[in-house]
Amino acid sequence: MRCLLACLITLSLPVLADTTVIYNANGYTPTYSGQLQQFSTLVIKDGKVVKVGDDKLKASFPNAAIFDAEQQTLLPGLIDAHGHVIGLGNNLAQLDLRGSTSIAEIQKKLAVFAANNQGWIIGRGWNQELWPNKQFPTAADLDKVVKDVPVVLSRVDSHAIWVNSKAMELAKLTPSVQSPAGGEIIRNQAGQPSGIFVDKAESLITAHIPTPSDQDVNNALNQAGQHLLSLGITSTHDAGIDKQTWQIYKQRAEQGTLPLRIVAMLSATDPSLEDMLRAGRYKDLNDFMSIRSVKIYADGALGSRGAALQADYADRKNHQGLMLETQQKLEQLYTLSFNHGFSANTHAIGDKANHIVLDAYQNVFKKTGGILLRNRIEHAQIVAPADIPRFKTLKIIPSMQPVHATSDMHMAEQRLDEAQLQGAYAWQTFLKQGSVVAAGSDYPVELANPFDGLYSAITRQDHNQLPANGWRVSEVLSREDALRAFTLGAAYAAHQEFKLGSLEQGKWADFILIDKDYFKVPVQEIFTIVVNQTWIGGELRYQKAQTDNQSKAQ
Repeated sequence: MRCLLACLITLSLPVLADTTVIYNANGYTPTYSGQLQQFSTLVIKDGKVVKVGDDKLKASFPNAAIFDAEQQTLLPGLIDAHGHVIGLGNNLAQLDLRGSTSIAEIQKKLAVFAANNQGWIIGRGWNQELWPNKQFPTAADLDKVVKDVPVVLSRVDSHAIWVNSKAMELAKLTPSVQSPAGGEIIRNQAGQPSGIFVDKAESLITAHIPTPSDQDVNNALNQAGQHLLSLGITSTHDAGIDKQTWQIYKQRAEQGTLPLRIVAMLSATDPSLEDMLRAGRYKDLNDFMSIRSVKIYADGALGSRGAALQADYADRKNHQGLMLETQQKLEQLYTLSFNHGFSANTHAIGDKANHIVLDAYQNVFKKTGGILLRNRIEHAQIVAPADIPRFKTLKIIPSMQPVHATSDMHMAEQRLDEAQLQGAYAWQTFLKQGSVVAAGSDYPVELANPFDGLYSAITRQDHNQLPANGWRVSEVLSREDALRAFTLGAAYAAHQEFKLGSLEQGKWADFILIDKDYFKVPVQEIFTIVVNQTWIGGELRYQKAQTDNQSKAQ
């Protein structure tokens, strides 16, 4: 590493920035033709790939900056096809409750956080499925710790919030308040709001949270960007941005100050959606920012029983989840998006939601067109087997997050019966029929580390290698197919497969150097892989410090 570090200092000199040759690498790249190419030398000019090959290549570029990769494994930069950038940045500064195993543990964390913060207390990551009784908590549980300031804590999937009495008081909620369409207020035995608000009912509280400033959004972008780069993510798809973020993203793109590549989806819930659509699609010259799609929500999440199912939840009779939009409204949103040249990327988790979304796409394609816009269903977690072929017929891209399967597997078997699980997290089935799978993490719902996702895709096991043979193991992916889903598959979903996703001639030289051979390391070590360097457009964007002891699990 000493030679490489010294050479990196030299790279900053403009005279050497034209052509760069990295040699003695253990390089792998998927190719557009479907192969996996190995190489030891990568040649870069003006930020793009000239050629990959063996180490004899470096002799052909005598005036280039030459770098010895010291046999580190080199992969294309990883692309997360579904995350929430500003949410991640905010989460890094908020109360983190991920992994908490009881209400008592959360109360202790809240007390410490509240002692050092003023104003609204915002946090996320609680999951009642990890607690002994698996029951939703109440406002009274929070009131025991914080009474005088509002507390709003998002569930790990962001589809429910848990608030204290002060937050409900500021929102002027009365016992008679009704659940809005597409939402549910969980009530106590007396019929009063308990402190849990699901899906669209969240807005009864969140509408009162102070609006972040532009500086807040910029700070969150910077924080998230550095975190993602440290994990080897060179490009991320941001699943739903508001007008404020849309403006800031374009400003940062014009300034050339974005920390990594972002493919942003406009949020269909933003009141200014039509104004943003009328402004047209956006792309900067260096492919750091692309805005050409709309994010639409069809249902909720499985953990909060908000995912819309065709049959009852196995663990809640007479409850089939929540559709957040009617089919008619979905068709209106698709038509609006397509008429402005934007694709529609729809959140759908339950089998009912996926079926209705497919019907809505099909109807609009017949009337308006838009089938070639590479529309997506985000998550596509529980799909009726009969509906899976419709993704291929309608050219819908399944944008899926492998970590959801391993995070959800125990809970999913409680929520769903065997018939409902037949089309669950069906990555291999989608691939076999010829669908392009775009992989992501859904950070900060899950951890952003793509090597967690790659491990989950390959094993369908948790980090303790359980269950022993993998959960519903017929849907596992090979190492090559998993990597393709996090590179070329994600690039294809963003109309960028000729610019990103592989290290082929003419594409941007986005790549990472890692500490283990992804293709040869024992499978149980894949999630422990550490990124040493992250490059975007032939420029070093992240260098792991030699004294960096941060957890590999971040």
